[in-house]
Parts: sequence; structure tokens; C-alpha cells
Amino acid sequence: MQGIKRKIVYVTLFELIAVAVTTVAFAAYSGQGAGHSTFLAVASSLIATVWNLSYNTAFEKWESRQKVRGRGLKRRLAHAFGFETGLTVMLVPLFAWWLKVSLWEALILDVGLIVFFLVYAFLFNLWFDRVFGLPASAQPLPEPSPAVTASSVIPN
Repeated sequence: MQGIKRKIVYVTLFELIAVAVTTVAFAAYSGQGAGHSTFLAVASSLIATVWNLSYNTAFEKWESRQKVRGRGLKRRLAHAFGFETGLTVMLVPLFAWWLKVSLWEALILDVGLIVFFLVYAFLFNLWFDRVFGLPASAQPLPEPSPAVTASSVIPN
């Protein structure tokens, strides 16, 4: 599975699991009902979805230009860390506003989510690539065919 279909399946599965987990986490932190927490989880998910599509498109474009193909541990860790860093920058202000806490308190709250999502993103990507295969940007390049030379075409 490649292209936009792959991205839609990826984001849908990733975010459904994320909304369920973050709803529970926000409810536990805020002491408010599931409705209050679900709004924050869904808003976070929508932001994450747009970021996910943007980030993965840019990452795969960068990845396709690399000499070394595939997704080793270092590349997977860099992918997960870059994604979560960008998402944190976008979500901490939302958390602070919705929960009526300072940016610092929202960041402290987000640390647990950051750790969870770093591990979750890494494991989810590993699972997703095993189930659906690597994207074209990470697949090995085909071996070049042997060059045709004048001596191989003209008999002696």
C-alpha cells in the first residue's frame, strides 16, 4: 500500500488509538468528565492528523533523497522524535488554555504524553510497516542493469 491511501489508513488507525488513550489521561488529570476530556483528545487528534500528514510527507521526501535506504533504528528514532517535538510545540498551548493552567504546567503534563507517544509512535510505525510494507521512499532501489558497451554489441 502506497501514497495517500497508506497515509489515510496510517493516520486513522494511529489517531483512533491515540484518542482513546488521551481521553483517559486527560480525564484522570483534570478530574472532569469524559466529555470535557474527549473534546481535548479530539482537538489534539485533529491537530496531530494534519501534522502527521504534513510531517510524514516531508519526511518521506527527505528520505527518498538519502543514499542509505530502509528504516533502521536511528532513522525510526529520528522520525518519532521529530514528529513528537513538532506536535508538542503545537499542543502545549492548547492544553494550557483548555485546562486553565500555565504553559509550564501544560508542558509538565505533556511530558507523560510525550514519553507515551514516543514509544507508541515507534512501536506503531514498526508494526504498521510490517503489516503494510515499507513506503516507496524506504524501499531499496532496484539494482542498475549492466551497462551496454560497444564491445558487448560488436562481435570481434
